[in-house]
Amino acid sequence: MSDKIVNVLGICGSLRQKSFNKAALQAAIELAPSDMRIEVAAIGDIPLYNADVQEKGFPAAVETLGAKIQAADALLLVTPEYNYSVPGVLKNAIDWVSRLPSQPCAGKGVAIMGASPSMLGTARAQYHLRQICVFLDMYPINKPEVMIANASAKFDENGKLHDAVSRELIGKLLVSLGKWGRHLQARPRDA
Repeated sequence: MSDKIVNVLGICGSLRQKSFNKAALQAAIELAPSDMRIEVAAIGDIPLYNADVQEKGFPAAVETLGAKIQAADALLLVTPEYNYSVPGVLKNAIDWVSRLPSQPCAGKGVAIMGASPSMLGTARAQYHLRQICVFLDMYPINKPEVMIANASAKFDENGKLHDAVSRELIGKLLVSLGKWGRHLQARPRDA
């Protein structure tokens, strides 16, 4: 194992203050291996994508998110599921960042996880997010899958994830993300 710290940018696809997904991202920060740091990026200030706005220049919030993605060794996307898919706020942030000339997402390792009150635990949203990652030349981790179903029973009233299985899966996902992030950072850029 390398001594290098893996810098991960965590992005939550929910803006709700008491979101299960914000709580899951917080659990990931707590469960991160000692050789990993997770910084959280906010996406709530990013305006709705509009090509007319883009022609005048990228909004500051988009530039900031793009720079944070560029600087990160890997990404952790934590998504709820809205209407069988990725929430609009997360898709909007991705749409904006994907138009930056630097293409900050290209070549990044990414882990995906999510929490939902449903019995499927964001499976459909995660599938759609993986499709988006492929188009953006990102490299999602395949396993373990972290789909926290019936979330209201797995977080306490303070938003602490108490479900042992979910905590174990998040821990394993982060170890995989660290290894994957190191591997992708070590490969030649023209590969």
